[in-house]
Amino acid sequence: MPGCLRSRLGFLINPIAGMGGAVGLKGTDGVAALAERLGAAPVSRERAERAVRRLLELSGGSIPVHVLTAAGSMGESLLLEMGVEHSVVHTPGEMTTAEDTKRACSIFASDGVDLILFCGGDGTARDVASASGDLPILGIPAGVKMHSGVFAVSPEAAADLAYRYLRGELRVRETEIADVDEERYRNGELVVRIYGAARTPYLPALVQQRKQIYASSDEEHFKREIAQFAREFMSDGSYYILGAGTTTAKIAELIGCEKTLLGVDVIRNGRTVIKDASESDLLRLLDEIDGDVRIIVSPIGAQGFILGRGSQQISPRVLRIVGPERLILIATPHKLRDLRYLLVDTGDVEIDRALAGRRQVVTGYRIAQIKEVRAASDVFGTGGESEENARGFRS
Repeated sequence: MPGCLRSRLGFLINPIAGMGGAVGLKGTDGVAALAERLGAAPVSRERAERAVRRLLELSGGSIPVHVLTAAGSMGESLLLEMGVEHSVVHTPGEMTTAEDTKRACSIFASDGVDLILFCGGDGTARDVASASGDLPILGIPAGVKMHSGVFAVSPEAAADLAYRYLRGELRVRETEIADVDEERYRNGELVVRIYGAARTPYLPALVQQRKQIYASSDEEHFKREIAQFAREFMSDGSYYILGAGTTTAKIAELIGCEKTLLGVDVIRNGRTVIKDASESDLLRLLDEIDGDVRIIVSPIGAQGFILGRGSQQISPRVLRIVGPERLILIATPHKLRDLRYLLVDTGDVEIDRALAGRRQVVTGYRIAQIKEVRAASDVFGTGGESEENARGFRS
């Protein structure tokens, strides 16, 4: 990294992060073994690999800073495979735990790293922040839910942010560390708690905002209008896969079906075919039926993700079978107005790019707006944005 002003990087992977998403567990905290029994596959290593590969590209093939990491699946094995020189500062047990994350980050802090780059979800972010003191931290997104503001929008964006920060081109901003009560979340209740603050390298295009929940009479009015329109077009005999959220829940309510607020459901001809579906449930259905299938999703407030956050059951495999042209987007005008563009980060860059482009978003009864959809891996900031938005942030 020519002109690099900072010389030490802490690198960490939570090996089980994100495993609960595709199998419908809405998180992995405390249920990693169950997720594995249900057929969940690890996702964090592949996403960490994408970030390291991008970092190597940006730095000309080698990372000329001292990289500290934890042994085995928490970082060492990936760095060895990719030829990145590093030092192992912590060796976890056979089954990694939150205490391993905290111990490694505590050592990173005492060894004076300039930035901790970690791969995981909100639970990992809490553990990293609790042990890193005032050190800047940056998340490679790999969890099921990511409400905290320390995550980049994609693994590639995390690499860009880390690269520019280590070169001294970016300042940091203070942001919230947030997480949900996963037990209540699995029971359909969204309770978000703020656990503290952390400093993170910042460019507005590359760092996600903390999720926002909109609640007003106008919001409810438009949700009802969207639901009324959906009730009409959903009477065509097709199977409709409904993603998570209050807007899709309003559709089910108006139709008279029970909806999993924070899960994925399938509805056909006014009845629920599958409630709280996993990826395997959806794939089985797609294999068995002979009929049209469509997917309805709504973006996450303030973040803009339509796929890849919270509804990982609608996986790249599901999307390939259904087809990008059968994806229906819905959002209230208020939510859409706060978003420059919509994002997809399914873990499959090819699918993300197939979904990208200018798309219609249903915003009311027979009313739609055109909004740009971008693959999160292709989102990059500009120097102008950095200059303008860095003012007032702590350096």
